[in-house]
Amino acid sequence: MNRLGIALATLVILASVSAPASFAQDKEKPAVKASAPAGAAVNLNTATQAQLETLPGVGAATAKRIIEYRQKNGSFKKIEELMNVKGIGEKAFLKLKAQITVGAPTAGTEK
Repeated sequence: MNRLGIALATLVILASVSAPASFAQDKEKPAVKASAPAGAAVNLNTATQAQLETLPGVGAATAKRIIEYRQKNGSFKKIEELMNVKGIGEKAFLKLKAQITVGAPTAGTEK
């Protein structure tokens, strides 16, 4: 019975040592952000905050600034105007360029 007790104690110790490490690894994994579907450009003039947040590098604060800029200055005339929004420089714009549009909304997408 002594061997059984030692084996059981060893298992308990190993389980308690390895379990927190596996939980810590799960917590450290960054959340994967849902991105816009391939081929579907986000319209800067009609996009909601949630839709803007699907763009790479655009979080809640940046999405709010885009919407505030749009409300204050009117519709974007060209996608390059996005660089007028605080926090979006040329480097960020180049990452977004292929995924954004300012074109007229297609039927049924307004509202």
